[in-house]
Amino acid sequence: MSQEAQFEVALSFLPYVGDQLTKVLVSYCGSAKAVFDTPVAKLMKVPGVGERVAKSIRDNGRHALLEADEVLKKAADRSVQLLFYTSPHYPNRLKQLPDAPPLLYFRGNTDLNHRRIISIVGTRKPTSYGQSVTERIVEELKPYNVTIVSGLAYGIDIAAHRAALQAGLPTIGVMASGPDTIYPGVHKKYAEKMLEQGGVITENTFGTKPDAPRFPARNRIIAGMSDCTIVIEAAFKSGTLITADIAHSYDKEVMAVPGNINSPMSEGTNWLIKSHKAAVLTSTQDLIELLNWDVEDKLASKRAAAIPTLDPADFTPEEMQVLQVLIQSGEEQMDNLGWKSQVPVNQLASVLLSLEFKGMVKAMPGKRFALIR
Repeated sequence: MSQEAQFEVALSFLPYVGDQLTKVLVSYCGSAKAVFDTPVAKLMKVPGVGERVAKSIRDNGRHALLEADEVLKKAADRSVQLLFYTSPHYPNRLKQLPDAPPLLYFRGNTDLNHRRIISIVGTRKPTSYGQSVTERIVEELKPYNVTIVSGLAYGIDIAAHRAALQAGLPTIGVMASGPDTIYPGVHKKYAEKMLEQGGVITENTFGTKPDAPRFPARNRIIAGMSDCTIVIEAAFKSGTLITADIAHSYDKEVMAVPGNINSPMSEGTNWLIKSHKAAVLTSTQDLIELLNWDVEDKLASKRAAAIPTLDPADFTPEEMQVLQVLIQSGEEQMDNLGWKSQVPVNQLASVLLSLEFKGMVKAMPGKRFALIR
């Protein structure tokens, strides 16, 4: 871990410095380390930083750095990745949201910026109908190579994780506890399998207990990480509806499975549909059409057919990574190419120049690059 990582983690231990203010401070000061080095008078000129916050950074900085050092040691011992919001591995869909956590603790092996990510949430007390619908939806998503996100809770959540594991799809559990505490404990065996086929993620540091207020906060990560939140069975007043509401506020797609009008577990989903807060999902095809996956796949296969097979011997690994992204999208803005291809920013310009000389890509206005057909 770099020295900067210690300062990034330390920001999360500063009193009065919340999610949004952390990002403002880093933006104005230039880096996490610079936040700690900036004099109080200068800090007070940063929007949202008054005297109390500026003095808190100065007075609590040393203690926060000591706490961060302990966290870095624990993370190294327990194979936990610390993802600051500036990391290329941080979930990009989440990064764009104002209340996204600046720091995430991740254990696992999957790409948090996978091309297709869906959240599935629902009641902790599902009926057999809810259970079977969850299994069917996940099984039908298999050909689309989707990552399934949920909250590791009893009921629909664990059914979605379990179905994804069985279908061979990556699945991510978002936790309200620290990265060292699987809650509920009975789901530990599934969480351990998910580390090899997905992972678990949280914004909470080591030793954090899953207290009630942490669940709504956890729900914003579930909603923010994905392209669409699917609600399968929910009572009228439930945490599941909070997740749907958050997804709605982020302008994300929300879908709900209609249910038996006599079942209390369908009151929430039927209300979401009735009040136009969710599109109706009666088959996986509804989801595919809502997100235009069928159109995307047709275009991708047309592009693939129009592009000669690439011989890896003709290109460096970095060039191949960039070409794979452009094969999918046709053209991309340079910043997007960086995180999608996982080629470091300081190498990207020379990789693109090399591909131009090889006649594979062309530069376009606005720092965009396109594949030459």
